Amino acid sequence: MKRCFVKISLLGIFVMIIASDAAAQRSGRSGRRNPADTSNRQPQQQVNNNNAPAYNPTAGIPIVVDSAGMKQAEVKKGLRNDNAFDKGNLTARTPLPYEHIRWDDAFYAEKVWRELDLREKLNLVFKYETEDDNGSQMFVDILMKAVQSGQVTAFSDDRFTTPLSVDDINQKTAGQNDTVPVTDPNDINKTLYYKVTKSSFDVKSVNKIAMKEEWVFDRESSRLVCRILGLAPLQTKYLPSGQELGQSVLFWVYYPDLRPTLAKYEVYNPKNMGQSRMTWEELFESRMFSSYIVKSTLDNPSFKPIRSLLNGNQILALLEGDNIKDKIFNFEQNLWSY
Repeated sequence: MKRCFVKISLLGIFVMIIASDAAAQRSGRSGRRNPADTSNRQPQQQVNNNNAPAYNPTAGIPIVVDSAGMKQAEVKKGLRNDNAFDKGNLTARTPLPYEHIRWDDAFYAEKVWRELDLREKLNLVFKYETEDDNGSQMFVDILMKAVQSGQVTAFSDDRFTTPLSVDDINQKTAGQNDTVPVTDPNDINKTLYYKVTKSSFDVKSVNKIAMKEEWVFDRESSRLVCRILGLAPLQTKYLPSGQELGQSVLFWVYYPDLRPTLAKYEVYNPKNMGQSRMTWEELFESRMFSSYIVKSTLDNPSFKPIRSLLNGNQILALLEGDNIKDKIFNFEQNLWSY
């Protein structure tokens, strides 16, 4: 009897050990968190957004902004005379002052807006790509240099009411950003980083120049006088497909303020550079350019461009521009009898 009691006790102890081991295994399985189960997860500590690093889409690779392309490179001056003759008196030229016209003598006056297409054959001198001691000889470069250096004031409209600062001009003419991966050649580890460069203003994107002028018949001198009032470069916009979208005005400059600067730059003469004595100021005063009228105050009470009045018909707009030019010419001719 005693021996049976001992056997039963040992069997009970063995069963209790097995049961406790099984319970421990079950509790261990239940203590492991399932990645898909978020019900038993503890809330994580919130991150301080003020000290959080900025979002970097380049996976931690540093970004360096290079603004060297935003500034126009300085033109080096020649250390020797680049011509067989002396052209030093070119910088001493000054434009002749305009003859004063009294208000009572302005017998006839009409304002006209024109556009100069620089892609026309007669206007190719505007795109003469070369550099001299006084800088680039392209007309748009001359205009941009005069504005950015503060020689003339740029305006946002053709009435010259709102002046633009140099920063405003740089923002309007800023190029596109381009991010490229580069490595430092002096770095042994060849660490990769990204450089963000901004291209400079492309003067070749300006294919047209807007001009505002006024034709006045001076009764005191009995002649029809044309006075240019303002110039504006028109930047051509393109769609991603390459189709031309249109032109936008970058800024306006008051032409009388620009005359002293234009008098110091010569115009390219494709036939004989030795006889290139004409300056840009003389070219505009002599009207040696090709243009077409886009708006005028003649028979235009709505003060709209010709193309808007003709529902966008470009052919009829060109013909109407020639018609306005003939009306102004015939007004002077009809004052005389032969």
